Amino acid sequence: MSGTRADRRAERAAVRADRSGSGPVLEERPPARFPGAAAKFALFGEVLLIGLLVLVVGALVVTLPVALAAGIRHLGRYVAAEDSRLGLFWRDVRAGLVGGAVVGLVALVIAAVLGVDILLARTGMLPGGVVIEAVGWTGLAALAVALLVAAGAWEPSTGWRQAVRDVPAITRGDVHALAFYVAAVALVVILTWMLPPLLPAALGCAVLAVVAVPHRRR
Repeated sequence: MSGTRADRRAERAAVRADRSGSGPVLEERPPARFPGAAAKFALFGEVLLIGLLVLVVGALVVTLPVALAAGIRHLGRYVAAEDSRLGLFWRDVRAGLVGGAVVGLVALVIAAVLGVDILLARTGMLPGGVVIEAVGWTGLAALAVALLVAAGAWEPSTGWRQAVRDVPAITRGDVHALAFYVAAVALVVILTWMLPPLLPAALGCAVLAVVAVPHRRR
């Protein structure tokens, strides 16, 4: 009887190891595209962790681009079951900090100008205020999407200038992906507006979206 229970426990352990990828497989099959994402709860924890790190690194606002880029590269390595030590995240932060701060500063100035236009349009002082406000919100959404795409395109070897230059080509190559990026931005805004403590989780989900969208089935 005890032998039967031990066999069942061993069988269940083998099934768990097979599903999580931590042990030998029970039957031959093609390797998973994203073996690091097999353990869903572990992936959820990693998304929360990277969202918190992005919030900490991007707290100065101008450092948000490099925080997103480092987070995207980290989750990309994680889902691919590659080396995803946090030390590599901080290495990416150091490598892209200066250029990322420049990109963040430019984005902040553009966002401030659009924000002022929206506020002025709401006062009724400008003719065509409704149109100006709509253009302002559209511009803010486009800026946020461009920031996500550029962060996803950033590589330490090519730098931020090349990442920003690649944004138009990336968006033209996959126009439908824009809807997913807009949804990711909207998720961050809505969740933060509803409950500010959810900001790290929302940022982590946005980072995961940038990792996942280019690999979706089309």
